[in-house]
Amino acid sequence: MSKNKIKYHFLYKTTNLINGKYYYGMHSTYKLDDGYLGSGKMLRYSIRKYGKENFSIEIIEFFSSREDLVDAEIKLITEEMIIDDDLCMNLKKGGMGGIISEEHQIRMKEGASKWMTNQWKNEEWVKKIKCETSIRNKKHYEDGIRKKNYFYDWTGKKLLEETKIKIGKKNSINQKGEKNSQFGTCWITKEGENKKIKKELLENYLNDGWIKGRK
Repeated sequence: MSKNKIKYHFLYKTTNLINGKYYYGMHSTYKLDDGYLGSGKMLRYSIRKYGKENFSIEIIEFFSSREDLVDAEIKLITEEMIIDDDLCMNLKKGGMGGIISEEHQIRMKEGASKWMTNQWKNEEWVKKIKCETSIRNKKHYEDGIRKKNYFYDWTGKKLLEETKIKIGKKNSINQKGEKNSQFGTCWITKEGENKKIKKELLENYLNDGWIKGRK
């Protein structure tokens, strides 16, 4: 969003109409009814669980610039508020941007864990998850063969030489000695058949007409 399009800077309070929990934040936009409810981690969990229709947003105060808005948020959202008030869904002090303290990270993880535990007690949610998982699994076996899903398609793409060198160096360390899956083995061949065996068995195979190596 370009700066010349931003018309409004304001502090807001988003409230969960089901349990009364709230979230304070700041927002800059060119459209007041843009549907924004907040970006806090616990707030997003709550919206996902209860649905957007069960939340209300209240504009507390407008400001003429983003700088004034940040200063106001710093004064509004304090350490005491987010630690002492069980209804508060904020995890960081005002003006901290994306920085979250260690205590807040612990609280966030505990909140997410508690939310997930409660979700598994919700029969409708569990039924929905199982149904979605079943559909995804069926798609994997559409042709009777499990299809592998990759996060990124490398078809037609090549690694940079610099990247290849980095990967090679890393593998040379991670796959050195006993860490290498081929450690202690060797290939042998006989009458067009190739076989990989443990090196301690090599002499027995050589006596039986096998040759070291493969074709």
